[in-house]
Amino acid sequence: MRIPRIYEAARLAPGLTLPLGEEAANHVGRVLRMQPGHELVLFNGGDQEYPAVIRTVTKKGVEVEVTGARDNPVESPLAIHLGQVISRGDKMDFTIQKAVELGVTAITPLFSERCGVKLPADRLEKKREQWQKIVISACEQCGRSRVPEVRMPMELADWMREETQDLKLNLHPRAEYSINTLPAPEHGVRLLIGPEGGLSEQEIAATVEHGFKEMLLGPRVLRTETAALTVITALQCRFGDLA
Repeated sequence: MRIPRIYEAARLAPGLTLPLGEEAANHVGRVLRMQPGHELVLFNGGDQEYPAVIRTVTKKGVEVEVTGARDNPVESPLAIHLGQVISRGDKMDFTIQKAVELGVTAITPLFSERCGVKLPADRLEKKREQWQKIVISACEQCGRSRVPEVRMPMELADWMREETQDLKLNLHPRAEYSINTLPAPEHGVRLLIGPEGGLSEQEIAATVEHGFKEMLLGPRVLRTETAALTVITALQCRFGDLA
């Protein structure tokens, strides 16, 4: 049986006994129906993970004892910050989940001229929290211990103006570079993926103005969620840790 991995934001150290947070306890006790003596692996966003044993399971919660600590070297050497224009329905959830599995280190949801999603200000933080939970769940599943941050949604123009040393990339059918001719990034990659209707001409011009390199992925037009995951995979194969 596969030992479940559980995110726990508290300080973790060998020999420490602690109650799991409410969501983690519910998942362990009610969903997985685990019992005292069963093993878990905990992580809290650092580079280590912590084997643990369940000591008590009650209606009030789950208490565990941390039995060890070990390095978890699964992070890619390539840091990718994904700027994804928000897509409709569950497409955005899917993109975030799979991008985390593929190794992105940060995600910024973006609004653009042709973005089909409108979120009032009072819902932005709630939506961001929902996406962050998807990230945590993806880390539990794929074996990562570092938890990528989902930043607050922002306007594309503001995101493009942010200072960074990352290699900035944007897909374009008449691009100068292909995935095989891109210069190796000295730092990380800041990847822009546009909306389902594409970026406007003004937005494309702005990407050039702000130093984004245009990249051609192939001869076919890809949906926004397909484009994001395909580019991330290609970048990880070329510069990261996918063989």
